[in-house]
Amino acid sequence: MADHQEASVTLPSDPASVSAARTYVATVLAEWGLPSDTEVADAVRLIVSELATNAVQHTLGQSPTFTVDMALDCDEQLRIGVTDSHPRFPKRLPAAVQQDNGRGMVIVRWLAAEYGGRLSVRPTREGGKTVSVELPWTIPLQQVTAGGQQGP
Repeated sequence: MADHQEASVTLPSDPASVSAARTYVATVLAEWGLPSDTEVADAVRLIVSELATNAVQHTLGQSPTFTVDMALDCDEQLRIGVTDSHPRFPKRLPAAVQQDNGRGMVIVRWLAAEYGGRLSVRPTREGGKTVSVELPWTIPLQQVTAGGQQGP
């Protein structure tokens, strides 16, 4: 595998794009060697789902698109970022028991920590923001058969 790989997709700020972002990320992860049936792959899909949902719901029409960027460095660090053009940074809201939304960033922060990563938010030059999660890249070890081929 290469020392550095990148992938990116820009989608309209529409609710249907959240599913498209999840599918895109799952496809790229599989191409990079992470099986889709792992807990880490599930966590990454949930992170992307939450960040894409925020980009669609909370930009108040000021961001016609959002971009999902992925980078894998030296098979050690996976970075996933969602960029939109709205200047307001996400805020941690107190999650009331009966609240229907507002827990997305809490979930993302928890998942990042659970998998040994971190969450960051930074402004873009264009006046928007990128919300990123960096995670250690951990591909489940596969058994090596007597012929030297990787097995399940």
